[in-house]
Amino acid sequence: MPSDDLRIETSPENGGKTLLFRLFGSLDVATSARMKQAFAQATADGRQDVVVDLTHVEFLDSTGLGALVGAHRRAMEAGGRVGLIVKEGPISRLLAITGLSRVFTLYSSLGDALGHIAAVE
Repeated sequence: MPSDDLRIETSPENGGKTLLFRLFGSLDVATSARMKQAFAQATADGRQDVVVDLTHVEFLDSTGLGALVGAHRRAMEAGGRVGLIVKEGPISRLLAITGLSRVFTLYSSLGDALGHIAAVE
């Protein structure tokens, strides 16, 4: 069930080259504006690579997907990328059904994400 509860934790990773967003709660019509604002600020600060941990997101709707796509577009324009950490379940199925699993690089853990990003730099 959608809710207006979204907690966003950010931390620099890979020596500050990557910004990690850990999302908790719902990413939906009521909360996506907060995430968009956090992403816009991150890219304005010059961070190009972003990893979004969705493993604690309980609900994701089309507005939330749109916010993720917008973040991906901004990162690509700045020469960076956005990767998503997802676990098997409703969110990974939603990404597959919408074709977004081919747009984003998907990781099963933070270690996998940071290792891959460090290897391609």
